[in-house]
Amino acid sequence: MSNPSDWASKDFYKALGVSKDASTADVKKAYRKLARENHPDSNPGNKAAEERFKEVSEAYAVLSNAEKRKQYDEQRTLFGQFKGGFGGGGFGQPGGTYGGGGTTADFDLSDLLGGIFGGGGSRGGRRRQPQGRRGDDLETEATITFAQAVEGATLPLRMTSDEACPTCHGTGAKPGTVPKVCTKCQGSGMQTGASGGVFAMTEPCSQCRGRGLVVEHECSTCRGSGRAPSSRTLQVRVPAGVKDGQKIRLKGKGGRGEGGAPDGDLFLVVHVEPHTMFGRKGDNLTITVPITFDEAVLGAQISVPTLEGPPVRLKVPEGTPTGRTFRAKGKGATTKAGTRGDLLVTVEVQVPTDLDDAQRAAVEALREARGAATPRDGLFEEVPSS
Repeated sequence: MSNPSDWASKDFYKALGVSKDASTADVKKAYRKLARENHPDSNPGNKAAEERFKEVSEAYAVLSNAEKRKQYDEQRTLFGQFKGGFGGGGFGQPGGTYGGGGTTADFDLSDLLGGIFGGGGSRGGRRRQPQGRRGDDLETEATITFAQAVEGATLPLRMTSDEACPTCHGTGAKPGTVPKVCTKCQGSGMQTGASGGVFAMTEPCSQCRGRGLVVEHECSTCRGSGRAPSSRTLQVRVPAGVKDGQKIRLKGKGGRGEGGAPDGDLFLVVHVEPHTMFGRKGDNLTITVPITFDEAVLGAQISVPTLEGPPVRLKVPEGTPTGRTFRAKGKGATTKAGTRGDLLVTVEVQVPTDLDDAQRAAVEALREARGAATPRDGLFEEVPSS
């Protein structure tokens, strides 16, 4: 990806074919489609597709990052205003005046724009030393099992990003040669020119395109850009207790930095597959287990499966109603503190639908012993007679 100083001359929205108010999801969808169509692995030897892939990768790296996108939009707006002119007066131009008062303005727009373009211009003959560039922040997705989400897991992730060219090591110059400091801007990456009126305008240097360096002999791999697509496999640790849809920041696992600058970060969005038996409620696991009618009435000791490990024994007391929940301590999910939540066991009384003669006789005997009273008798006492 180019220096931020290059952004004013590029339309990243047009590169991805999206509007300026496009959502992050729309930006990602457009990038994925274009990246698949133009990836070098799918278009071997196709230089046009390779350049297009670099273009959409650069656009996505900026527009998918909220901070970079805001910076880019502000920079494009500023340059649109500068090129349109401000009217009378002169900023940073010898003999210019500000406010019509006849006082020479000692004001350089390069100071104003320095924070936006990644460095100030050259004043007093000083040269800006080319600085390293922090690696790009990357985002990817991974789907894990329910058990992996509860216990944590180490995942291999195949990453493709635009990184320093392996041939020239990011210089953009042919091996055996080195870039030279731009003589037009003295390495500042910026130049001052007329805007069509009396204002002076500071903009990226037309000779080095804002890099501060000039490549005389371009690298044949990256054609002087210093960047090339790179694939690598990362071993990423997903912590225990991660939830579905959670975004994890992995510091230093993003794009490679240049010139000694730090690597970017990797943002991993985790999707958790549902389990056939277990659910989750915070740090607790949940499960519904069936019990028989006689177990509910007379009480019982039952075995309950756990997610990992041996089953637990649970005492069901006499007269347990369906839907009652019991707690098995320490059999739930791993918490951030390293402890474990509980397993919440909800019992559900099963009503038999296929009775043999002996079972039917026993139920009929129970009905006869119960007599005419029913648990619904009290309901009618609350209803006024008509």
